[in-house]
Amino acid sequence: MTRLRFSTVQEVFDALPTLRDDMEAEPTNEAPVPYLQRLGDSRTPEDGIAFCAYVLGRREAVWWACQCVRLLVPGAAEFKGLQAAEAWVRDPEEEQRLAALACATGGDRRCPTTWLALAAGWSGGNIARPGHGTVMAAPHYTAKAVRVAILGGLSRVVARERAACLRQCLEGGVRLMQAP
Repeated sequence: MTRLRFSTVQEVFDALPTLRDDMEAEPTNEAPVPYLQRLGDSRTPEDGIAFCAYVLGRREAVWWACQCVRLLVPGAAEFKGLQAAEAWVRDPEEEQRLAALACATGGDRRCPTTWLALAAGWSGGNIARPGHGTVMAAPHYTAKAVRVAILGGLSRVVARERAACLRQCLEGGVRLMQAP
């Protein structure tokens, strides 16, 4: 079974309209993998990060983002946000999701690993603080947090290495999209 939920790019944009807010490229009727590869070679390759975050399932998107942040942020493995997100990927149950959400709530929003924990925490269910009612996670929350985590990590890379790192992240996304 493929990890892709959509057969065309237009389907992604139709299902998750907030994607239009996160990238400049227009939707097409082509398949997602060639579109992502084309974005990587465009004048705005960062659009590929947004597109991949939306096209993958939530669990796969968080896993991909964790791998990207590990590449982009030295010592990321030591951060609790990354650990919480990876724990949810390994065991995507409510207890792990809530632990990631709690970790993110107290985290520094300037840190990419906090956004990884948010991506896992916002993957579904109630995202309100305990005792504050019910606020259900919107379908696009995980994708937005994944995008912020990766672009935040990319901003920490020295300019001369940024394009190569971005390419590595996009290649990882393509591999994940093509995985059986």
